[in-house]
Amino acid sequence: MTQTAKDKIVLANAPVSFGAFEITVGIDPHVPDGEGILDAVSGAGYRGIDLGPAGYLGQGDELKKRLNDRKLGLAGGYLELPYSEPARMRPALHELDILLDVFDAAGVPESGLKPKPTLADLGSDRRKAHPGQAATNRDLGFDKEGWKRFADGLESAVARCRERGYEPTFHHETGTHIEAVWEIEKMLELTSIDLCLDTGHLLLGQGEPVKALKEWNGRINHIHLKDARINVIDKIVKEAAPVIEIWRRGAFCALGKGDVDIDGVLDHLRRHYAGWLVVEQDILPDASAPDRPAKDQVANLNYLSQRGF
Repeated sequence: MTQTAKDKIVLANAPVSFGAFEITVGIDPHVPDGEGILDAVSGAGYRGIDLGPAGYLGQGDELKKRLNDRKLGLAGGYLELPYSEPARMRPALHELDILLDVFDAAGVPESGLKPKPTLADLGSDRRKAHPGQAATNRDLGFDKEGWKRFADGLESAVARCRERGYEPTFHHETGTHIEAVWEIEKMLELTSIDLCLDTGHLLLGQGEPVKALKEWNGRINHIHLKDARINVIDKIVKEAAPVIEIWRRGAFCALGKGDVDIDGVLDHLRRHYAGWLVVEQDILPDASAPDRPAKDQVANLNYLSQRGF
């Protein structure tokens, strides 16, 4: 029997689609409640959810019960670490152990897919002040020694994940040292970790998602599916606006409403990918439209269902 996309690919969502992520939780008073997001994601029909900031969806047995009650699997957890700074990296591995402890507590869902430790670079103030600019200004990137420190630090984290029974994935992220296409390619060359392709952040790094899927096909083990508005991104890059403007200006939008070739991405995934597909629509909380994120995530799932996912 021929496998369909629904057989191979498990759809998940993430707290960031509701405005809950590292720069808002505990800071913005309008961040929605974690259990409410679990209800919305489950009610929409997704089969998994990303963790979000530590503790946001619950801890230990509480988290496991909340996920099981809603028939949701844990798709992954995002963690930024200072790979290129050895003195900071060694104690920072404790943060990774905490994340993996959460994975252990959550257990493996019915799909059989374990959560992916989704590792990202910590970045710097300089990089956050120049989003999207490393594509054309390589002076913003690591020098030779910086790349060596980065690769050594990342491999130490990869080894820790594998020792604990989890296969990690690396997330290229705007405002970090792995953002532009050339930086992603260098990271893949120097390390053994595979890639979490984020279609929206790749657009910010001046990349083309469908081309990337084809060229890095054998090194992609996780997907964050975003749509994005290129006119908003181009203006942010042109103005050298700080990274926060990506969310303030609504660069990310519902699937099919932006400029990412979502259908081209899905066509490739349908033929070449199996695993978690995490729908993300990064937004900031908006007290004037509290119901809109849940409606958008229903619309995103319908968009994918109409295309066989």
